Amino acid sequence: MLDPHEGLDAHGLITTGARRERVPAAYDPLLAQACSELSPAFATVGDRVGDRAEDGHGPAPGLYLYGSVATGQAIADASDVDLFTIGLPADVVAPVARGLSARHAGLCRAVEIGAAQPGDFVGPGDAAYGNRVFLRHYCVPLIGPDPSEGIAPFRGDRAAARGFNGDIGRCLDRWRLLAADGGASSLGRRIARKTLVAVAGLVSMHDATWTTDRRTAAERWGMVRPDLAPALAELAAWSEGTVAPTPGNVLACLQDDGVLPALVAEFTERIGLWT
Repeated sequence: MLDPHEGLDAHGLITTGARRERVPAAYDPLLAQACSELSPAFATVGDRVGDRAEDGHGPAPGLYLYGSVATGQAIADASDVDLFTIGLPADVVAPVARGLSARHAGLCRAVEIGAAQPGDFVGPGDAAYGNRVFLRHYCVPLIGPDPSEGIAPFRGDRAAARGFNGDIGRCLDRWRLLAADGGASSLGRRIARKTLVAVAGLVSMHDATWTTDRRTAAERWGMVRPDLAPALAELAAWSEGTVAPTPGNVLACLQDDGVLPALVAEFTERIGLWT
């Protein structure tokens, strides 16, 4: 969902609407349960030295909320509740996510909990830089330190756009392999969501702004590249779930003359891929 607070301030620094006070009260019981169920696991992890991603140690263990619930733009029964942990293994958080999804099926489409590690935020690489930008500007702490108090704000520039989506070329290679193995029918929404966030990076650099909104990206880049407008509108429909892509549709967008290679080429030229 469009975050009306996302953009750049007068100094070119990223702004977003991710704030604890903007989280709708209807989600409080779900978030309290997530904290309660994961707290024992965090107690076994212990703390790390330093709570800043730039200090060489990585961020302290924690649980964070992001996405439309964090910005107050979620739609009940239609939006996901997006969480991620730092310092816990995936096999610990996965059953918690499944249980919360089942218990709160009337409130959200699903509860997703990712599992990151402190090392994912450390070092000079593009991926670690993008993770630090994401943590600082898009995440609301539920357990652990507030990144907005420990990490300086980031500029909305090519480094940030590359950090967020410079893996789009690797994704294209992986999607082609999965589609060739008969997995095209399950790939459509995943392809559309990732690709359109990368397109948002193109829009951000072209318009000297900052956005990660998929619908905005599809519409605006369709104006910049009218030849791609129909395909971008199709990707937007896939990402929003209003159209279910067929395996043939998915395979077509991955072919050499399809929309995905064209967008990867533009991203490579204008922003650059991960080294």
